[in-house]
Amino acid sequence: MSNNQFFLRAEDDTDFLPIIPINENENEQDKNLQIPDTLALLPLRNTVLFPGVVLPITVGRDKSIKAVNDAYKTDKLIGVLAQKDASIEDPVLADLCDIGTVARIVKLIKMPDGGTTIIIQGKKRFKVTSFIEEDPYFRANIVTLQDDVLPGDENFEAYTSTIKDLASQIIQLSPNMPTEASIILRNIESPSFLINFVSSNLNSDLSEKQLLLEIDDVKLRAERLVELLQRELQFAELKNKVTTKTRTEIDKQQREYFLQQQLKSIKDELGGDSNERELNEMRKKAEAKKWPEAAKSLFKSGIEKLERMHPSTPDYSVVYNHLDLMLELPWEEYTEDSYDLKRARQVLDTDHYGMGKIKERIIEYLAVLKLKGDMKSPILCFVGPPGIGKTSLGKSIAHAIGRKYVRVSLGGLHDESEIRGHRKTYIGAMPGRILQNIRKVKSSNPVMILDEIDKIGNDFRGDPSSALLEVLDPEQNNTFYDNYLELEYDLSKVLFIATANNLQSIQPALRDRLEIIDLSGYAVEEKVEIAKRHLLPKQKEAHGLAKVNFKIADKVLEKVIESYTRESGVRDLDRQLASIMRSQAKEYATRQKVKTNLTPKDIEKILGSARYSNEIYKTANMPGVAVGLAWTYVGGDILFIESILSEGKGELKLTGNLGNVMKESASTALSYLQANAKKYQIDADLFSKRGIHIHVPEGAVPKDGPSAGITMLTALTSAFTGRKVKPYLAMTGEITLRGQVLPVGGIKEKVLAAKRAGLKEIIMCWQNQKDVQEIDSDFIKGIDFHYVKNMQQVLDIALV
Repeated sequence: MSNNQFFLRAEDDTDFLPIIPINENENEQDKNLQIPDTLALLPLRNTVLFPGVVLPITVGRDKSIKAVNDAYKTDKLIGVLAQKDASIEDPVLADLCDIGTVARIVKLIKMPDGGTTIIIQGKKRFKVTSFIEEDPYFRANIVTLQDDVLPGDENFEAYTSTIKDLASQIIQLSPNMPTEASIILRNIESPSFLINFVSSNLNSDLSEKQLLLEIDDVKLRAERLVELLQRELQFAELKNKVTTKTRTEIDKQQREYFLQQQLKSIKDELGGDSNERELNEMRKKAEAKKWPEAAKSLFKSGIEKLERMHPSTPDYSVVYNHLDLMLELPWEEYTEDSYDLKRARQVLDTDHYGMGKIKERIIEYLAVLKLKGDMKSPILCFVGPPGIGKTSLGKSIAHAIGRKYVRVSLGGLHDESEIRGHRKTYIGAMPGRILQNIRKVKSSNPVMILDEIDKIGNDFRGDPSSALLEVLDPEQNNTFYDNYLELEYDLSKVLFIATANNLQSIQPALRDRLEIIDLSGYAVEEKVEIAKRHLLPKQKEAHGLAKVNFKIADKVLEKVIESYTRESGVRDLDRQLASIMRSQAKEYATRQKVKTNLTPKDIEKILGSARYSNEIYKTANMPGVAVGLAWTYVGGDILFIESILSEGKGELKLTGNLGNVMKESASTALSYLQANAKKYQIDADLFSKRGIHIHVPEGAVPKDGPSAGITMLTALTSAFTGRKVKPYLAMTGEITLRGQVLPVGGIKEKVLAAKRAGLKEIIMCWQNQKDVQEIDSDFIKGIDFHYVKNMQQVLDIALV
């Protein structure tokens, strides 16, 4: 057997690499081989080395190269261990198996690319008793393992014979194996070497090979090897069967016919063609749909087109998804409206406190719908500060009239296709958001909330605001055209409710299609009621305190509202109440009890010192300072306007991040004061000898609007005359060069802001009196209103 040549299977499972001849007489030499107790270790990633087997190994890791070089220079012995996980590039000691094979380095070859290739021969199995070091390479204390004595019974000979037979059959079924391999296997006489050689070339997982190496009982190792060979033989037979079938040469027509017959047989076994079943189901759904003739005709042509197409073609999924959308849309499917006006009013009152004007508008809509039976839905737009319940009010309306509710968030939308849909031939095409949500709620008359309509953007992909013009026009939306659907869809029964914070940000043409309903901020009294009815029960439930008995008195709620929030809505109030509930939850969880009534001191302990103080707004301690009222999209606010005179030449300086309108108001006020200097007993020379500086504090906040005219003039007159402005006084209104006071907007927000700030008197244009009358008188108790027509009246009231 000295000239026998064996073969080793490489990583690709088909190629076999010739290995140098093995002399079986070397087994006698191995018995006298002296193996040291300490060995350098060589980790292998993809194979396991068995005793007697020769492997060519390409060494690439720096540690491994050092270990091989040092071993080759000495006794040429090295311990070979398999890695537990072959994917690890840089293993540590824990990644190595405990049992391996002592190998002798037969040959070391330096490759031209700088790598190293070695030919190693397995000698004896060993077990690591302890690892010594990891650098510069792995070293360990080992103990050699002896195989059990080979049994001489007939059973073991049967195992070795079976191993030869199975291995030979595998070789014959593998076309890339050389036929000489079978002859070599037959000529191997040593049973232990046969087992090791076949185990090494086995097409099995690394873990299974390692398990074979670790088995001490040779008979058990042979039994396990037979099981693995039988499994590999079955796989080889199956693979050979498939290869034989595919290798049969037939012409194109015969091949297609054969494949179609096979496919038909498979489908019959599975219960029929799944695509045909789907198309039949789609036809049944279409028969039950109530849709326009145009839709029916388009669906019919689409289903016929789908029947002619092969499911694997790209256009098949395009047509299928389009037809699926048509089936899913609720064509002429409507929910039944509830015309019980008393119940609707009760639902609205239960869900929301106040908002009488809006509730009346909804009840009017329902009354007309009840009498007429059908009407084009109006396009309502709720405009107001954040946190006052615009979106939740839309949900309550849907509940009140028994319709389905869906919300479409438009904030940040900048692609026209999000509204009108994409052309269906594009990759990733979808219908627009309007039809997507109609499809989702399965109703053609839902209440659809178009949230944050004032925050729509636009760019090179189109203008979504313009795309909404057709959606939000009662005269046009009964024929809304979606690019993906390629049909007109009736949206006239949808009750659209838009929400916005700032009306000025909405495109004028779009704003013209909306019925604007202003939602003003809440008074302190309203916030107290909202907190008691809605916020506190919600937060107690959310924090696990629903069954815990404690109360927060109205006065305590007022303190939270006035000292810790400064908003028109109740969102921040909700957060503060959540903080209180968390504190109570902690108290109850630790002590199993809480205080029955929370006091203002308890609130200060939980929330800290008061964030806001009204004292700064209540007095104006020096001439030249007046308090104005402003409206912002987040509600009303208070602002100081300060003016001062200094040495100069009559120049006007404006600071405080003012917009153009406020700058013009300041110039107008100064011009009016110059023209009427004698009337107000002001030395005319002061206008040319003094520099005038007007400042509005908080310069980081942009300020603009036509509400500060009378405040500017009052501050300037106070500075020039030295007369102080009456304390606890605020004002709002625009002026003209003739001294007339003009009306302004946002009155309720401004009045409520003054109330929150603790001011007691407000000056405004006489034409704004009607706006004050719309505010609940209980909310503005303690405030005196002065309605004026000209600046003379303003100054008579304001200056002391």
